[in-house]
Amino acid sequence: MQLALAQAQLASDIDEVPVGAVLVCEDGQVFTAHNAPIQKHDATCHAEIEVIRKASAAIGNYRLLNSTLYVTLEPCLMCAGAIIHTRIGTVVYGANDEKTGAVSSLYQILSDTRLNHQPQIISGILHDVCSQQLRAFFKAKRLKKKNA
Repeated sequence: MQLALAQAQLASDIDEVPVGAVLVCEDGQVFTAHNAPIQKHDATCHAEIEVIRKASAAIGNYRLLNSTLYVTLEPCLMCAGAIIHTRIGTVVYGANDEKTGAVSSLYQILSDTRLNHQPQIISGILHDVCSQQLRAFFKAKRLKKKNA
């Protein structure tokens, strides 16, 4: 999760919402990414999607069986869908997302037995640190807007 937090900081440094992701594949390969929708002008460039794209391209397969995804913020519906379709084995996340979270907060997509895949879910890892990073980013944005 520390690596994911470092990725989130990279996102913050370029004025993206600070969310970072790390994917550890079954063979031990490690891939990292952060949010980039503003920079790339693409709403699908969430940290989870970006790291899935990197790993899939590197291993030459969209299925990421038995891999573990670490992400600083609870995945949204789009990212949860990608997690299911890629068959990621375990999802580990830090902060809950009460507004758009699709793992436990708003929806429970990853544990829906009507779907063909349910990854193991581990939540709350470094929750306070992940939450604080997000709060600090948005507080700075509000302050900057107020002072403008």
